[in-house]
Amino acid sequence: MFTVRAMVFSLVVLVAFVLVYPTLGSYLETRQEVEQLRAQRDAARAENAELEADLLRWDDDAYVIAQARERLSFVMPGETAYRVVDPEVVPDTPANPSGPVSTPSDGATRPWYTTVWESVRVAGELDVDGTAPGAEQTPVTPEGAPGAGSGTDPAG
Repeated sequence: MFTVRAMVFSLVVLVAFVLVYPTLGSYLETRQEVEQLRAQRDAARAENAELEADLLRWDDDAYVIAQARERLSFVMPGETAYRVVDPEVVPDTPANPSGPVSTPSDGATRPWYTTVWESVRVAGELDVDGTAPGAEQTPVTPEGAPGAGSGTDPAG
């Protein structure tokens, strides 16, 4: 009688396990996803709070002035601007004295806005096809190669 009861009890436990395990596995996976989503939500809230604090800083005139000085190298009227150049960043002068000499006008030590303005000026001087006015252009034949079909064979 003991063995029959043990077998029936084992069968009931096995059936309960088979019925409950998929539901329990699904529940545990869902709980894990919920925890991950909560962590993402908390990170997004923290980033949002940081961005809002950064936005509020821009309402302060002193912060705006400090950012203009730092990022754009602006100076207040009456101040003298000095630029300290790191010798490891500035290119050395070439050994050949007849070659081009590195000057502040080559862009290495110029402020960013002068470089931008120079590129706008150069772009304004270009023709529609992308060449400078008066620049010599090589004619391109319909085959796509310069001088193709001219009747001369370069090989011989």
